[in-house]
Amino acid sequence: MLIDKTIFTLFRQGSTTYFYSSLFFPTKIRKNVFILYAFVRKADNFVDQIPQDKIGFYDFRKRFEQAWQGEKTNDIVIDSFVYLAHEKQFEKAWIDAFLDSMEMDLTKRVYQTLDETLEYIYGSAEVIGLFMARILGLVDRSFEFAKHLGRAMQYINFIRDIHEDNSLKRLYFPQTELAKFGLESLEYDYVVKHTNQFISFIRAQIDRYCGWQELAEHGYDFIPKRYLIPVKTASEMYKWTGHQIAHEPFIIYRWKVKPMISQIVTETFKSMVDVVSKKDQIHKCVKHID
Repeated sequence: MLIDKTIFTLFRQGSTTYFYSSLFFPTKIRKNVFILYAFVRKADNFVDQIPQDKIGFYDFRKRFEQAWQGEKTNDIVIDSFVYLAHEKQFEKAWIDAFLDSMEMDLTKRVYQTLDETLEYIYGSAEVIGLFMARILGLVDRSFEFAKHLGRAMQYINFIRDIHEDNSLKRLYFPQTELAKFGLESLEYDYVVKHTNQFISFIRAQIDRYCGWQELAEHGYDFIPKRYLIPVKTASEMYKWTGHQIAHEPFIIYRWKVKPMISQIVTETFKSMVDVVSKKDQIHKCVKHID
């Protein structure tokens, strides 16, 4: 089953881990996952580029609404996503929450409390877990676990992308959390003068990620074995990212911590062995490293 070139390219350029782990889904599921992530990536690209493309984003959102009402937009990304959304019964409120969070990236630079951060994460990541649950045909009881998996992965992205977000003058971590560790900023020139506070802050955030990740993995029992392999692969790669940063927090200012393609493929085969042999699916997440 062929995947449109535009959709394929958007996904491949957007996420190494998600793209290569998703290749191991069965053909029909894989095509739907590509459609979902192309839509997500296209919306995200408008707000993450420098300078941000506000006009492009609002036009994208307007055309989505037109497509949702049954109009053809001739945008393969939007039209394919809307068809998928209706087929898999995505709730419109989920899509609106996603687009609202993308819009927040145009208008909001600082988050005061964890609740504010979690509001953003719900739209930017937890609903992606809900979309995936519907694509995989999972029961509604799995949804809370799917949301926590999206939340956990997004939080690792926040940690990994601190340096990049600094360039966008964007800080997702709540001010209350920074204050708890005696920090006023996550800019490199500042944290390098507050090394111990910064290291403690980063490791505490990774511990928070681990709590959400481990909760999410209790939902693995809801996922059919054939679908679990790529899900588990992506999860393990995010744990790997967390471990690298926990071991050396300042690494995030030197490069973007991402697994190599060979690592993702190797982890996929490890996941296959775990699933086929019915080994314990829940591997401990990295915790505080002294």
